[in-house]
Amino acid sequence: MSRRQMTRTKYLIIGNSAGGIGAAEGIRGVDDVAPITVVSDEAYPAYSRPLISKYLAKDRDVEGMLFRPVDFYDRHRITAILGKSVAGILPDERVAELEDGRRVAWEKLLVATGGVPIVPGIEGAAKKGVFTFLTLDDAKAIDRFIQSGQRAVVIGGGLIGVSATEALMKRGVEVSIVEMKDRVLNTILDERGSSIAEEAFRKAGVQLICDQTVVEVTGAEAVNGVVLSGGNTLACDMVVVAIGVLPRLDLVRETGVEVNRGVVVDRCMATSHADVYACGDVAEGYDSVYGFNRLTPIWPNAYIGGRTAGRNMAGVHTQYPRVTAVNSLNYFGLDIASAGVVVPPEDSGYQCLTGGSNGSYRKLVIKDGTLQGMICVGDIEKSGMLYGLMRDGTRVDGFEERLLADDLSVASLPRAVWQECLGKSTARPASQREIRPEAVEAYTAGA
Repeated sequence: MSRRQMTRTKYLIIGNSAGGIGAAEGIRGVDDVAPITVVSDEAYPAYSRPLISKYLAKDRDVEGMLFRPVDFYDRHRITAILGKSVAGILPDERVAELEDGRRVAWEKLLVATGGVPIVPGIEGAAKKGVFTFLTLDDAKAIDRFIQSGQRAVVIGGGLIGVSATEALMKRGVEVSIVEMKDRVLNTILDERGSSIAEEAFRKAGVQLICDQTVVEVTGAEAVNGVVLSGGNTLACDMVVVAIGVLPRLDLVRETGVEVNRGVVVDRCMATSHADVYACGDVAEGYDSVYGFNRLTPIWPNAYIGGRTAGRNMAGVHTQYPRVTAVNSLNYFGLDIASAGVVVPPEDSGYQCLTGGSNGSYRKLVIKDGTLQGMICVGDIEKSGMLYGLMRDGTRVDGFEERLLADDLSVASLPRAVWQECLGKSTARPASQREIRPEAVEAYTAGA
């Protein structure tokens, strides 16, 4: 291959979503000069993935989904190669090969390739009318297909499935959710929380079918129904597979970079290979509640991991901060917030406290004197404070019950605790305060 087909950059970022943008901003906060190249197989400027349901529901257009302004790349002197896939990376040679034959030589590399939809081996899944729901192109494909009055089966009652369901129903589509587990939102809620959510969904007109899976999609060339594992059939015009995501590992599997369920990284987001970093859904980042690295495919955490990686790539030692999986959402008018351990193993030393009034529900999971998990359903006003105590590892011995009070405030906490919390928020250097999870979440929610 000729030299003319080789371009050079100091920083190469593969991925243009939350992690990639976080890394670019992290780099530019330290290094304002060296070239940055971002490559993405999506043709769009960075947009907020959580907002694809708003696009499908016609609540947002593409411009209203943008994560950063269109001129972001020019203002930050970033070369953006959009709509092109990376065919392979050669870490020892520090070269990436693009699908169109171009090669990019790099000094520092970030793999922020995200995840791919989990698509089980369902007979007939290749028929017209079967979709996944992860990207803007997925939402656009469904948008072109749907008509009011159609019937849809959504496979998966988790975050992706429920968000797709709400969007479809806003478009006049009747929806049945088929969930393999015994309840919806089972990864972020306990049984009581799921029960409240299920009641709200049913009141909105959603048909819920739990403890079953779809084993076949019927129809000649186009979908006309599904067969469930229990033997029953459901008539429908479309199927949305929304089970979840797996790390997109194709670029690193044969490179020698250490991989477990995802790419293995340290607290600086560095991989086992020198000058190669990873973040977001593709990486196993440190979870401060669990105390070990694990997959946490959460949008704010991807940004935080990217920002951490970017600063380290630019030569400023920065550790991934104390974070865990945290979700704050509203489906069918029901507010939900949860974080950390929500269903602890039995006989594991966890203490669970529950409360709530006026239809709301709150649960705290405590171990060794610290808050390890929380659920807020209905009234989530106090969830930010609770998450802050969890994230900072604040000891709550002796005032656990106060945390369930409807009038909880900073003043409710022991003086030493709230003084410590205020001290932490002001004592951190600005560079660390900028990547605190709640700030990122607030930004992306309004993107």
